[in-house]
Amino acid sequence: MKRALIVIDVQESFRQRPTWAAMSNPDIAAQVGRLVDAARACGDLVVWVLHSEPGTGTPFDPVAGHVRLIDGLERRDGEPVIVKTSVNAFTTTNLQQTLMTAGVRDLVICGIRTEQCCETTARVGSDLGFGVTFVTDATTTSAIPAPDAPADQTAAELLSDPRALRAEDLIERTERVLAARGFATIATTQEIVAAAEVLAR
Repeated sequence: MKRALIVIDVQESFRQRPTWAAMSNPDIAAQVGRLVDAARACGDLVVWVLHSEPGTGTPFDPVAGHVRLIDGLERRDGEPVIVKTSVNAFTTTNLQQTLMTAGVRDLVICGIRTEQCCETTARVGSDLGFGVTFVTDATTTSAIPAPDAPADQTAAELLSDPRALRAEDLIERTERVLAARGFATIATTQEIVAAAEVLAR
């Protein structure tokens, strides 16, 4: 097994936030599901990463019951579930050990937030010596509010605020930085699925 699909933070916690409606790709589960099916068909390792913030009282606090895969995605027996408390999926987990034990050399990264947990994991993975493919259309994010925006800003207010950093700009920046600086190859869900179909024949 030389490749692993890393599914980052595609969890119900995010759907509990009022800004979920402002996410650039609210149907992310569909693209991720296609990648998961393709990885399984090729015999690649599927690793599920969940973000946890114990004791915070937020949707990321495990006691709230939302630190679980988003509806529509299901883990199979034998697929590791990694619970992190840092932005990237390596620092506070045994992900690197899990991958090395399985003989993984290449990573395919997807999940929630494009420019945050997904990009940071891609950078760290590259630094650790893994080949990284970043599947941007199987990630999602939302605009970053203006510094003085109210904490209770609604999704509609966020989307209409000209001072906010737009999701599409964040996504474009992530792609450019990862590719231009050599951290990752950028791919689409369809490209990964098509390649998997060829390998599975």
